[in-house]
Amino acid sequence: MDLNIVTYLACICFIFIIGRIFIVPLKKIFKLIMNSIIGGFVIYVINLIGANFGFHIGLNIINSLIIGLLGLPGVICLIIVKLLIG
Repeated sequence: MDLNIVTYLACICFIFIIGRIFIVPLKKIFKLIMNSIIGGFVIYVINLIGANFGFHIGLNIINSLIIGLLGLPGVICLIIVKLLIG
C-alpha cells in the first residue's frame, strides 16, 4: 500500500518536472510567433502608409521573423536597409 503512494507521488513529481522543462521553450516559441504576427501587421501598415511615397517592404516570413526577433529595432533596421539598398 505504501509503495503505491510513493509511486504516485514520484509520478506526479516526474510529470511536474517534465512540464517545467517543456513550458519554457513553448513560451519562447509562442512569443516569437506572436511577435512575428505583429511584425507582419507592422509591415502591412508601413506598406499602406508608404504607398503614398513609393515605399514598399516585402511581406514575407524572413522580414516578419526579423521583426519578431528584434521588435521595434527590427522595423527600423528593415526600413534603413530598404532605404540604403533601394
